[in-house]
Amino acid sequence: MRELELFEEEDSDGTVFRDVVMLMLGGFLAIVLLLLPHLNPPARAEVNTPPPGNIIVEITWPDRLDTDVDLWVEAPGDLPVGYSNKGGRIFNLLRDDLGHREDITAINYEVSYSRGVPAGDYTVNLHLYRNNAQVYPVPVTVVASMKRDADSPSRRLVATELDLQRTGQELTAFRFTIDENGKLVPGSVHSVYRALRSRR
Repeated sequence: MRELELFEEEDSDGTVFRDVVMLMLGGFLAIVLLLLPHLNPPARAEVNTPPPGNIIVEITWPDRLDTDVDLWVEAPGDLPVGYSNKGGRIFNLLRDDLGHREDITAINYEVSYSRGVPAGDYTVNLHLYRNNAQVYPVPVTVVASMKRDADSPSRRLVATELDLQRTGQELTAFRFTIDENGKLVPGSVHSVYRALRSRR
C-alpha cells in the first residue's frame, strides 16, 4: 500500500511539471506570434528625394575598365573642385570613383553638385589619373544638368563624349556661361582648354 501511495505522489509531481512546461511553451509561442509581424515590417513606398544641389555634373566610363577618371569643375569666383579639393564655396565632389579599387560596385561614376546657380563661367574637365586596365582610349560621357529649385525638374544643359588617350591627360569637356536669371547663355558652350588641376 505504501508503494502505491509513493507512485501516485510521483505521478502527481510529473503532471504538474509537464503542465508548467507546456504553459511556458504556449506563452512563448504566443509572444512569438504576436511579435512576428513586427520583425519584418512591410517596405515603405520610396521617397523621391531631390538632388542635393542645383547644377549636377556627372561622368561615366565603361564599368569593365579598372580605370580612375577624375572630374574637375570650377564655378565662377571659386577654386576648382576635384579629388584633391573635394569642396569649394559652390561645388562639392560627392563621389570620387577610383575604378575597381576600394569599390564594392562595378559602376564607374563621379558626380559633383553645386549649391546655388551663380551667374558666370563654368568649366568641366576630365583627368585620366590611373589606367590599370591599360585600354586606350578611355571613352567618358559627361553630362551637366540644372535644377533651379526643389520643385522644378532637372534639365540637361550640356552633354558630350570624350576619349582620354593617355594617363595624366587633362581635357576640358565643356565650358558654359549662366546668366543672372539662371539660364544658359546661348552660344556660350565651347571646349577651349583651361587647366583646373594645376590651379587648385
